[in-house]
Amino acid sequence: MNPQVVEQEFNAMVQDYRHVIWKVCYIYAKDPEHLNDLYQETLVNLWKAFPRFRRESKTSTWIYKIALNSCITYFRRYARSPHTIPITREWDCILEDEQLTEQLHEIYRLINRLNPFEKALILLWLEERSYGEIAEITGLTVSNVATKLSRIKEKLKKMSEQ
Repeated sequence: MNPQVVEQEFNAMVQDYRHVIWKVCYIYAKDPEHLNDLYQETLVNLWKAFPRFRRESKTSTWIYKIALNSCITYFRRYARSPHTIPITREWDCILEDEQLTEQLHEIYRLINRLNPFEKALILLWLEERSYGEIAEITGLTVSNVATKLSRIKEKLKKMSEQ
């Protein structure tokens, strides 16, 4: 295939799914600079994997899988201890047209207290992905996804009551 056509297809895909990529990176970032690093690393990994994308799954599923794996791998490589994300009003500009409410700030604050894999699962659930799609992205069984999500929701509920 013509390299220019491949590059155009890739750029169009990234443009169409940029908010998905930002959301995944945002959940794992500790500050705006770190967010940019994660975003760039995810784009590099998407570009490397793009020629092997067989379109057997939905594009969004494939992007979620690459983005989540990129962020989790980053932390396995570079982080020795878990980090939290300071959510401040400065971050509102990152999400462009999405208005962050106080309730959303609280949800992100609680999600940041979860471990990286729990963050990935709850993010996919919040994005209204089916259990089947979450299972495909994470490599879990559908019943394991349901069990883990139930436990995570209960954990978040307890954390919000504290």
